Amino acid sequence: MRIIFIGDVVGKNGCDALSSKLFEIKNEYKAELVIVNGENSAEGNGVDRRSEQAIFDAGADVITTGNHAFNKHEIYEEFERCERLIRPANFGSAISGNGMCELDFGSYKVCVINLIGTAFMQPVDNPFKCAEELLSQTTAKNIIVDFHAEATSEKRAMGFFLAGKVSAVLGTHTHVQTADEQVIDGTGYITDVGMTGAADSILGVEKDIIIEKFLTYRHIRHVFAGGECKICGVCLEIDEKSGKCVSIERFCRNSK
Repeated sequence: MRIIFIGDVVGKNGCDALSSKLFEIKNEYKAELVIVNGENSAEGNGVDRRSEQAIFDAGADVITTGNHAFNKHEIYEEFERCERLIRPANFGSAISGNGMCELDFGSYKVCVINLIGTAFMQPVDNPFKCAEELLSQTTAKNIIVDFHAEATSEKRAMGFFLAGKVSAVLGTHTHVQTADEQVIDGTGYITDVGMTGAADSILGVEKDIIIEKFLTYRHIRHVFAGGECKICGVCLEIDEKSGKCVSIERFCRNSK
């Protein structure tokens, strides 16, 4: 089977770009499953009902998130209601929603797991131990892990830790697509998938705002940039019988 994973969607501009191009990308790769990280899809960051619906309408089957998952209060009940909208599992059981979901394709299942890193992030449960616990709870052979983390070393460590145990470990959060995609013992890996957001920006945010912050050390409210977007992602080819990744290909498409 082929699976498309799309990197962090940034704001309405990113949602619109996804809506205009995802169907085309899915057809190009003949993908059977689409997973999208919606971490920053709401204006300001986080995910809200509007951006959730926009991403599902664009063609996503599962939405993963990250450190901004609960920035919008309205989304709390959505995490409880929608099984295919997931948040980092190592946020703990006291938090709304689930950290993994399973999709039944008849002759096989796909499990999607969402984890968040600890380096340079808010305190959370140990993602490595959480991953082990979640793997013991699923019978699916095809397992995709979105590891939302800041440090490249932590992402690499997770990739090697889960090598041979899952189908793919895909890094998100930094919004910059890396060129280190590889297959490690049957596990597809990339340090960061990249983002779906304004090309002429700094991580999807207006350039002048970020430059001003570095010049003055002042806190300035982020405003997502407009204009043409880039849509970054990967296509995984998985042997659904064994759960092994056959290949991983990164891509970056312009929205216009």
